[in-house]
Amino acid sequence: MSSEPPPGSGEQPPEDDPFRKRPPSDQGSGSPYDAPYGGAQQPPPPGGGGPQPPPGGQPPPYGGGQPPPYGGGPYGGGPYGAGPGGEYPADPLAGMPPLADSGKRTLARIVDMILVGIVVWLLTWAFGVREYNVNGDHVAVGKSVGQSVIAAVLYIAYDTFMMSKYGQTLGKQWLNMRVANLDNGATPSVQTNLIRALVLWVPFAFCCACIWTVICGGWSYFDKPYKQGLHDKAAKTVVVSTG
Repeated sequence: MSSEPPPGSGEQPPEDDPFRKRPPSDQGSGSPYDAPYGGAQQPPPPGGGGPQPPPGGQPPPYGGGQPPPYGGGPYGGGPYGAGPGGEYPADPLAGMPPLADSGKRTLARIVDMILVGIVVWLLTWAFGVREYNVNGDHVAVGKSVGQSVIAAVLYIAYDTFMMSKYGQTLGKQWLNMRVANLDNGATPSVQTNLIRALVLWVPFAFCCACIWTVICGGWSYFDKPYKQGLHDKAAKTVVVSTG
């Protein structure tokens, strides 16, 4: 499994990231008889019984010579099928916790929206840009934009900071979920989280808030195999369970 961050992230996952998946070289010698997760090695069966690895030290093909099923593995990874050489891509979710339930993701998002929304209300009240405080149409437009700018800045800053530092917002923390890079399971970088937050919150704050929330976040209810919202797809992230 590659430990490189998604394209465009601009940095390597830190070595001390507890969620970062390790390369195969850190888990064993690469022999087909290495036990998973660095466990005790099992010798070849005595007397030549059972399947033997072919010359070159490679394990036998999947399913006795049959290609793996569409998706590349039991998690449904690798949705693009076999590569140019007929090889199926490794499952990005191997070694990662299970994907988070979409219903819990929605509930966590509602919690975050309420928490940040309280701060937005207080700031718009303090700066006098609450939309319902206006009388003229031209003033209403100006105040509405001011409120939207404050909301967008706060939501983007909140998501980017919390995800980059903890991999979780408060809502996700309470519901035992975190955001991870799809390719290596590490906590996403600041740049990755900023992309994710911009896709989610800019349209929400400036136009069609309810419709965009349903489309962007609700996409995870139907997306296969990774249960990604549109913001996850843009940042190449997934949401996984932590407990």
